[in-house]
Amino acid sequence: MRVIGIDPGLRNLGWGIIDVSGPRLSHVANGICHSDAETGDLARRLCSLHAQLTEVFRTHAPETAAVEHTFVNKDAVATLKLGQARGIALLVPAQFGLAVGEYAPNAVKKTVVGVGHAAKVQIDHMVRLHLPGVRIAGPDAADALAVAICHAHHVQSSGRLEEALRRAAG
Repeated sequence: MRVIGIDPGLRNLGWGIIDVSGPRLSHVANGICHSDAETGDLARRLCSLHAQLTEVFRTHAPETAAVEHTFVNKDAVATLKLGQARGIALLVPAQFGLAVGEYAPNAVKKTVVGVGHAAKVQIDHMVRLHLPGVRIAGPDAADALAVAICHAHHVQSSGRLEEALRRAAG
């Protein structure tokens, strides 16, 4: 199973792709889609993120996707803009016919690091332990890989639960 994790951001939208084979995780690719804040034109920035993320999907053909929930802060305008970038992160996988898992930042951290309030450096470190030899494009890409790892664990866990329930009923 090929999983893409997406860390939405208007300026930097991180993405990370892993392959999952049973308990084995392997790194495929990661990167950051950038939008030019200098233009000041929100519509063009969103269009740019959409085009870049669409190309990632075309190139790597993920089979399932996961997006991190946005963190709501005190600045309503910034939160709204981030939400619009998150819309792009949800739209592109849907355009490729994929269901999208959504995870709160604390759930991602707890799955990957073991604690829900881990620092960025801890996330980066644990992603490197899960994916030996990975070269991470930056903090946003590390977060996206953590989202992909979290989704892989949740998908595998739900699959095991469904199988156990089938066996128990049969």
